[in-house]
Amino acid sequence: MTPVELSRSVLCAVRRAVDEGELAVAVPERAVVTLPGPGGCGDYATNIALQLARPAGQPALRVAEILRSHLAGADGVADVVVTGPGFLNIRLGDTASVALVEEILRRGDRYGYANGPSADFVPLSCPREVRAVVVMDAVARILRSQGAAVRTRCEAEFPQEWVDVLGVRVDTVGGGSSRPGESKAVGRQGDETGARATRHRPVAPNLPHYAVRPVPAPLDPLFLGRDAARWALLHPAEHDRPRVTDEHLVQRESNPLFRVRYAYARTRALTRNAADLGFSAEPGPVEPSTGHSTDRRTPQPADQPTRHGADQPTAHPPADPTPTITPHPLQTALADHPRVLAQAAAHRAPDRLARHLVAVADAVLPLLAVVLPRGAEKPSAAHRARLALAEAAGAVLAGGLSLLGIDAPEHL
Repeated sequence: MTPVELSRSVLCAVRRAVDEGELAVAVPERAVVTLPGPGGCGDYATNIALQLARPAGQPALRVAEILRSHLAGADGVADVVVTGPGFLNIRLGDTASVALVEEILRRGDRYGYANGPSADFVPLSCPREVRAVVVMDAVARILRSQGAAVRTRCEAEFPQEWVDVLGVRVDTVGGGSSRPGESKAVGRQGDETGARATRHRPVAPNLPHYAVRPVPAPLDPLFLGRDAARWALLHPAEHDRPRVTDEHLVQRESNPLFRVRYAYARTRALTRNAADLGFSAEPGPVEPSTGHSTDRRTPQPADQPTRHGADQPTAHPPADPTPTITPHPLQTALADHPRVLAQAAAHRAPDRLARHLVAVADAVLPLLAVVLPRGAEKPSAAHRARLALAEAAGAVLAGGLSLLGIDAPEHL
């Protein structure tokens, strides 16, 4: 179960409580699901009860208990615990991680994308500065992945080298405009991403543009080539000064771009090697300690402070006081991918996606060493499950790099 699916389950619990007359509130459009903070337990947490307490005219703890009873029986949910002032802490069932991998393998590099177009139209503009143009290009790609229609504009004509080397594209330059639904984009030949995103949609020409104005690059990044140059400009937050140096070309562990691309290339190599050994990926349970030291999480004592600093007793103690095994760290990172894409789109922040890809790469690299059988060992269900998890990580890495406009190499 992904955070997006869990968010839907939380909203379904709210809707059932409203339908049964337990809560008199309007069902919100979304429920925020995050990792538990200090004092929390389980796999995910939500503050939906605190959000609904005032409109419901009931204490947050009472609202949380009402929602807990409806959420505890949802598919994929093993347990729900109320902590602090009313946080719902959710532990997923053993099948949730398997379903997550199955979904990623089914959707491929489009995992985390919106299911269809939204009603959003986002006009973007930027100055004639290389980092601004690259960031705007990446923001447009991410917004389109979330179903938005996007129109981009640069304030002045820029060098053709930015198109040829960096692969950027804009829809209009200067004061020019193109007809609604028809893109006159400047970009790579055959790249119709923007045209597909806006085709058959009315475009509001008078909406104010969102200005993309990151801290400028200190020097021309073209000498790095497309992939390293785009990473150098996109990985730092927009308010940080980018480091345009050849450190982004070094094939070492200290280079985050290398780690991300190397992790993807390794996942592809494992798929080829597994085929040579006569087995393929099959989603299944993967122990959290696979490739890592043992990682077990015990529910926190009731008197621990919550993530918001509240020091209140646990309203509903965990049903099972025994330690529960957490998902594999990689599964947690993969499940968070749709939320990261949505946040990167909402905040116009491709750096969030770049940092998330580094986290996924760092989580998958320790797993890769134990995917294939060793010596005379025969391929087992555990090997197939690990391969499926590695392939899921590869799909997320490939999809994320594509949205940043960076190549995901099969061999490295």
